[in-house]
Amino acid sequence: MILPQHFSEGAESRLKTLTDQYPTPFLALDLSVVKTRYDELAGGFPEADIYYAVKANPADEIIELLAASGSSFDIASPQELDKVLKYGVEPGRISYGNTIKKASAIEYFYTQGVRMFATDSEADLRNIARCAPGSDIYIRVLTDGSEGADWPLSRKFGCNPEMAVELAVLARELGLNPYGVSFHVGSQQRDIDVWDGAIAKVKVIFERLLQEYDIRLEMINMGGGFPAMYLQKTNEFSTYAEEITRFLQEDFSDEVPRIILEPGRSLVGDAGVIVSEVVLISRKSSTALERWVYTDVGMFNGLIETLGEAIKYPLATSRSGPEEEVILAGPTCDSLDIMYEQHKYELPLSLEIGDHIYWLSTGAYTTSYSSIEFNGFPPLDYYIL
Repeated sequence: MILPQHFSEGAESRLKTLTDQYPTPFLALDLSVVKTRYDELAGGFPEADIYYAVKANPADEIIELLAASGSSFDIASPQELDKVLKYGVEPGRISYGNTIKKASAIEYFYTQGVRMFATDSEADLRNIARCAPGSDIYIRVLTDGSEGADWPLSRKFGCNPEMAVELAVLARELGLNPYGVSFHVGSQQRDIDVWDGAIAKVKVIFERLLQEYDIRLEMINMGGGFPAMYLQKTNEFSTYAEEITRFLQEDFSDEVPRIILEPGRSLVGDAGVIVSEVVLISRKSSTALERWVYTDVGMFNGLIETLGEAIKYPLATSRSGPEEEVILAGPTCDSLDIMYEQHKYELPLSLEIGDHIYWLSTGAYTTSYSSIEFNGFPPLDYYIL
């Protein structure tokens, strides 16, 4: 069996049909897994509002499914907004979560009815005040905790707590509604305690704004960070939900504000499997101990998150028997296109050119990261299981 048990009944045979029908590489998606993960998240945080981070996987079928399930959406660009609006999602279920945006983009969101914007700088805040007057704004703060995340997000976005307070005060002066605070503990975050520290930092901001400026914030956007099922061990999702809920109650008691979650990877990651073909198997000398396995999927057409060997996907093949450590690399004429060299995957010695390698839990940040035409290779296609 290639696919994990969480895939729907009959998914394995449908995967074989796709593999026989379409050229590799491609991503196969099981929408039932997306629905299951959404229901788990909604059940684990019944009082929270879920805003799917479209950038994780912008497939129309996923957006349509989540829209029908009642999800809201975290949007990063006007193009993503258009994709979501065509499925009848009300603007009140959309937030512009990117803190780096053109004034023209802010204006476009505003004309489409969106009234909730993220920010982390004075210049952006003034653009929002000019192009989206009267809107709700939430301020993204820097968090400490990137060490627990496989894909950290702690440097490019956010401001320190002191600036967050200053921006909230300025927002009120500019006629905006200082609505809340957001943070992101890093993508594929496995250390639950990081949420505790971030929530405590947000509590201080809430208290300072109320006591010193009579500004009562109403919302905490906790971003994403919940993990998918890669090689590194993680806790069960129920443990994340229970512990994070406890952190909120300890800091806010009976006055927990509105909570927004922005899951991406945790909703769609486990729903995907990339099917690739072995292009070449070689050794660098007649006495080399290491076998190089080159596949037709690589860092530039779907596997960019293997950069620095950050994300380690589970692999499967149809071969069996004795295994040997390999170095896994992609098909392009670029020396960066090596997925795993330090972390030694073991693949069967019987593996041959033309065999398939299946990259599990690849539903997130694969098609959306895929290059357009590097070396002439097309973007990664996807099909629905």
